[in-house]
Amino acid sequence: MFNTRVRAIASDVNAGVCSAERVARETLERISAYDAIQPEAWISQVPAERVLERAKRVDERIAAGESLLLAGVAVAVKDNIDVAGLDTTAACPAFSYRPTASAHVVERLVAAGAIVVGKTNLDQFATGLVGTRSPYGSPGCVYNREYISGGSSSGSAVVVAAGVVPLALGSDTAGSGRVPAAFNNLVGWKPTRGRWSSRGLVPACRTLDCITTLTSDVEDAALVDSVVTDFDRTDPYARRMPSPPPVIGSHFRFGIPHSSQLHDLPPQDAALFSAAVLRMQAAGGAAVEVDVSPLLEAAGLLYGGPWVAERTAALEALLDSQPAAIHPVVRAIVQAGKGISAVQAFRGLYALQNYMRIAEELWEGIDVLVLPTTPTIYRRGEVLAEPMALNAHLGRYTNFVNLLDMSAISLPAGFRDNGTGVGVSLVCPAWTDVGLLELAARYERAGACLVAPPLDRGRAPGLVQLAVVGAHLSGMPLNWQLSSRGARLVRRTRTAPVYRLYAMTGQNPPKPALVHSGAGGGAIELEVYELEVGAFGSFVTEVPAPLAIGAVILEDGASVRGFVAEPRALSGALDITADGGWRAYLSRR
Repeated sequence: MFNTRVRAIASDVNAGVCSAERVARETLERISAYDAIQPEAWISQVPAERVLERAKRVDERIAAGESLLLAGVAVAVKDNIDVAGLDTTAACPAFSYRPTASAHVVERLVAAGAIVVGKTNLDQFATGLVGTRSPYGSPGCVYNREYISGGSSSGSAVVVAAGVVPLALGSDTAGSGRVPAAFNNLVGWKPTRGRWSSRGLVPACRTLDCITTLTSDVEDAALVDSVVTDFDRTDPYARRMPSPPPVIGSHFRFGIPHSSQLHDLPPQDAALFSAAVLRMQAAGGAAVEVDVSPLLEAAGLLYGGPWVAERTAALEALLDSQPAAIHPVVRAIVQAGKGISAVQAFRGLYALQNYMRIAEELWEGIDVLVLPTTPTIYRRGEVLAEPMALNAHLGRYTNFVNLLDMSAISLPAGFRDNGTGVGVSLVCPAWTDVGLLELAARYERAGACLVAPPLDRGRAPGLVQLAVVGAHLSGMPLNWQLSSRGARLVRRTRTAPVYRLYAMTGQNPPKPALVHSGAGGGAIELEVYELEVGAFGSFVTEVPAPLAIGAVILEDGASVRGFVAEPRALSGALDITADGGWRAYLSRR
């Protein structure tokens, strides 16, 4: 009987059509079934007996005459949000603690009859938009697990999109609640900063963080919003709503970027964005082209400016005492904040204020801004091989929103041929939340219901092949870095005859550099190993410059990931191409 809508479940439980206990039992069955497919979605789960006990209490409240807006609704909570009695890890075991009180938002959900069933996986410390930066595994998009789920609210998106629970909490600093919603065909709702309490949320950037929701439709998001919106006096970042709040009329102007500013959209994403624009027009809107370049420039302040230091401030104690406990990619990001001065921070604030003024002028000509939620999507292996640049690209249209004090919602816009979801974002000035939710509901009604592809229930394509040419060969001093990760040697072969091999100077242990040279190159002996995606990702983050992981062409024409070198690796290096491989060179030497 399971409904995938929050309001339908609550209505049935309130009306006595079914009990909260029955809903809970069915939820537990779905959790167990989907665990066989993507156990990486969860970090911890509430024991079944405790879930059922809490469901019975909801039934008792209903029997006593209460009407509960979220009666019997199962909710998953991102594991950077406190739930009393469950560890909060933020995807870092060394950081883990057990709170005695739940986050304010969780308290309000439970008071309205919701039942917390577990804590979901995330990019560690909510630092990332990809869902691959967690020691608890890497969830994939529910429709094609070769592709990322999006992050940082990865697990929350997966369990809602898979139909396991109808509601999950996420968080959003740079798009962490909207990006995974887009990839998994969900509604990702990010309210105005301070409209919901952030008490009980592990800070990423405390001045920017928002708790968010992931639901199947806008009406469910609006229902939850009505439950948790509250001025929390104990939260120093809570803000009082203006009275009356801004509204959006039945006829409205919506801004879209100049076509030149959407140059990075692949053809399918561009076509689906154009269809979303037509849908906004059907909902009563008039499109206005606007220059969004100042907003995109402002987004650069989040990771390329002093706000990185705010992440450092949140993690400084752990960074200083146990740096190895932090995921290498996350550690590299927050470590950079150590070098940011107060002078740089003030310059960043001055720059942000200028962008805020430009944004104010933007709203004089439009009521809402319509953007792609992301430019594209990537395979998990691609993100693990290039974790920084691809992550940054995904935040192109989301990173500026919290910085510039806006509210936003990501809505489903269709599917790519690979099955992954595409999202469109509606962005408004602060405090336009109710009007934005109403407009988003009109967008939903203006188009046909999207038919989602079937869930990807097969075995996850989680293996990556890696070519090694030097110190990682079998029997060599660094091979343990592969064997300790469960890597399996699948073949010994050679490169295509387009490479040169150099013995680098100053390396301990000695290492070669493989360089693509085209004509005049040679075929170099190598070994190809197979690793799980997560193991490959952890290996890549430990590869020291001037080496890097890129594409290596084999003698049969196949291309695999493998060791390559930056130009500086050749300074003082010895060309050993004629030896045909590292082993032969060492033997001759």
